[in-house]
Amino acid sequence: MSKKKYTVQNSSFVVPTTDGKVIKEHFGNATNKNSEISIAHMVAPAGWSEPFQTPEFDEYTFIIKGKKQFIIEDETVILEAGQSIKIERNTRVQYSNPFTEVCEYIAICTPAFSMDLVNRED
Repeated sequence: MSKKKYTVQNSSFVVPTTDGKVIKEHFGNATNKNSEISIAHMVAPAGWSEPFQTPEFDEYTFIIKGKKQFIIEDETVILEAGQSIKIERNTRVQYSNPFTEVCEYIAICTPAFSMDLVNRED
């Protein structure tokens, strides 16, 4: 019998948060111990923000619904539904949703997201 060459993910790992953001990891460290890539479906409530961080991974974001603000180094970028961005590792960034509507998006990190690699500021 040959080994399957695909994996169907039927249940995501819901990452516990305290800021109202919903994070459902489909592949990555928390779900299947994959440290090479993480893929997560996110829902950020209106008014949500994270501290600045300088992650040791590349992060790709695809906006499904709403808008998301990125402060990258000293530049503010706002993406809307249908747009995507790649932010290279070791770049100082702050993610937020200062808008009045929910933002739904997909985030892909390589290597996979890890609290040890995110380097959030206090």
